Amino acid sequence: MSEQSINQETSATALSIRQVIGLESPGASDWGLVHGRQYALLKERVRVRFGLHVVGFLLVANALFGTVPSTLLVAWGVVLVAVAAHSARADLRLADAEYRHISVEEMKVHALTSAGKGTIWSLGMIACALVAEPASTDIVWAVVAMLILASTASRFSVPLSSIAFTAAAGAGALIASLATSQFTLAGIVVISALLAIFGVVESARVAVAARLAEAEMQEKSEVVSMLLREFEEGQADWLWQIDTRRRLKSVSPRLAFALGKEPGQIDGQSFLQLISGNGWKTGQFPQSLHDLADKLKRKENFSNLTVKVSIAGQNRWWELSGTPIVDDMGNYQGFRGVGSDVTEQRESSEKIEYLARYDTLTHLPNRRMLNEALGEALKYSADWRSRCACLMIDLDRFKAVNDSLGHLVGDKMLGEVAARLKPLVREGEVCGRLGGDEFAVVIRDASDRDRIERLSHAIIERLSEPYEIENQILYVGASVGSAFGPRDGGTVEELLRNADLALYRAKDEGGGVHREYEPSLHANAEEKRQLEHSLRHALERNEMHLQYQPVVDANSEEIVSFEALIRWHSAEHGFVSPAKFIPLAEDTRLIVPIGTWVMQEACREAAVHWPEHVKVNVNVSPEQLLEPDFAATVVRALSHSGLEPKRLEIEVTESIFMRDAGIARKALEQCMALGCSIALDDFGTGYSSLGYLRKLKFSTIKVDRSFVQGAAQQSPESLAIIRAVVAMAESLNMTTTAEGVENADEAALIRRLGCTKIQGYHFGRPMPLEDVRRILGRHDTADRLKSA
Repeated sequence: MSEQSINQETSATALSIRQVIGLESPGASDWGLVHGRQYALLKERVRVRFGLHVVGFLLVANALFGTVPSTLLVAWGVVLVAVAAHSARADLRLADAEYRHISVEEMKVHALTSAGKGTIWSLGMIACALVAEPASTDIVWAVVAMLILASTASRFSVPLSSIAFTAAAGAGALIASLATSQFTLAGIVVISALLAIFGVVESARVAVAARLAEAEMQEKSEVVSMLLREFEEGQADWLWQIDTRRRLKSVSPRLAFALGKEPGQIDGQSFLQLISGNGWKTGQFPQSLHDLADKLKRKENFSNLTVKVSIAGQNRWWELSGTPIVDDMGNYQGFRGVGSDVTEQRESSEKIEYLARYDTLTHLPNRRMLNEALGEALKYSADWRSRCACLMIDLDRFKAVNDSLGHLVGDKMLGEVAARLKPLVREGEVCGRLGGDEFAVVIRDASDRDRIERLSHAIIERLSEPYEIENQILYVGASVGSAFGPRDGGTVEELLRNADLALYRAKDEGGGVHREYEPSLHANAEEKRQLEHSLRHALERNEMHLQYQPVVDANSEEIVSFEALIRWHSAEHGFVSPAKFIPLAEDTRLIVPIGTWVMQEACREAAVHWPEHVKVNVNVSPEQLLEPDFAATVVRALSHSGLEPKRLEIEVTESIFMRDAGIARKALEQCMALGCSIALDDFGTGYSSLGYLRKLKFSTIKVDRSFVQGAAQQSPESLAIIRAVVAMAESLNMTTTAEGVENADEAALIRRLGCTKIQGYHFGRPMPLEDVRRILGRHDTADRLKSA
């Protein structure tokens, strides 16, 4: 016997007689729907049943004609036909029972109709017994027994009505046989009726159990289909189901575990109450819970709805999908769905979103968020015909602090600067860090011009106060430049540029002052023009040269590569900082020929003077990648120098993904096809580019020095970020380079965190090529780096 047959037999045995015939519903089964299918079959044999009663009466009338008064036969026949016709109409009215909910009252009414037919046959038999010979009872009983057999054995009948007809007809036959002293016949009638009723009950028991099993299998199939679909999408952890009162039913162990309870404890409990925690008593619910309750109330499908829940006093995030349960007649039965705990993913997403919009050193909004705030401020100004403002802030003499005391002290000072700026801004004003020692304040409503002046002076005064960092009293100042929108610029770029021009003017005047943008501001522009003119001739005048900073293996401290860094000593301007001329070169696209020269010189130096195991790292600007022949430039540098492609590592920053990412990606893929490796520099400090790590096969991820310095200060965020980057890199078969390592303690920490390479002042500052050749000519790497 199959398992399904065993289960079906067990299920059938567990049903009571009242449940089998439709007078009682077990548990939560849709009993009306189960019996409705059987009642719907009545319409298919309605003519046959009517015909059997007519034919049966004609047989009786033919046999009793002459022994029973004609008037009695006629009256009996007319009433029987009328009742049979009424029963036939009742059968036809139940033709749609399969598609709607049939009530117990309808079942009882139909049973009374069948009992009426049985009663007419009973009255006829009793009348014949009284006015005719006893043998007439036998004839009528034979016909009635035939009708009982047809009713109980046919699948086109219903158990309650068959029992009613059998009982009513059998009662009349019993009375008639007793009235004529036919006790043997009376016994036969009783036994026949009981057997018929027993047969109806047992047949119905099996049929009903089969229909229940079919419905259960269909429900399980729907559940399995839902689970498979959700699991294929990688989203579902457990199944949940509620009834019309939003109470849990059929609680799975995994759902109970997610709720921190046993299945028996929560079965029948309010789903919303269980996941709302103390909010159920206070009435304070997260908006996501309101959204869930609203969808349940409106009986709407929902998918991947993120809901904030409270489990055992702890806030968690669940992702739920749900579908209303309806029966075949469209009646709402509750909700069924799947869910999963996405707390870790949510926190990771929030962390990534935070990194994309906030500066990790100062915890202020970064350039991206400031740009967004300025764009919104300009829109507000256009909508309300007001004006907004952008204040650019730059620290005076900060570079001297950084150079003399190191980046660690400089970073602490920047953190203190941020802490001083925050209390100065009001609601509707956004303060953030643009990068380096540059900050900005975006003011949405700058109708009060005096507010701009007061805020600027407050910023300068507050930031010029002494700083106590590592038992040292330090002094820096601040300069502020401002521009008003839309007067000084209708776009974010224009407003930032003009505020920057105003800041340059403030710096040119010695710093410590606030200056507004004016159209006549051309002093800085003139200086920039002169610098650009000199930059255009710098290569032909041989004013450019390269310095190299070593990158070492984190464990062995052996040199693995040198990063090529460009320097400019101008005849007119003297030494020009890369931070000053490289942005200028990018703005004027002079970075393309300069970058080509750097690539050729670095490859030539590495090929001619360096050991074969030492690579050279060359920084490439986004402007270079946008050149159609960038890959050809790399090919020419490799072929002319003779350097093997595997010894060239091209370094790019995350900003390449903000302009024509497709072109940049194609150019880098061409370089990788040559055999070159690609490094992603300053990861996590600019724009979120996690998606491109999957699309573009970087060989190295460079961890920005701000994270290294933060980790050295035991910052949980910095430590977590470095661990996450290392784990991600390992899973993607990439290496990691930690930048800005300035001492042995930081180097040891970086090793413990799992970074594969280290770069920083601890192992060497940028040095001229003569020093590089001298270092590579010695054998003991650690000693030669320290001596350098």
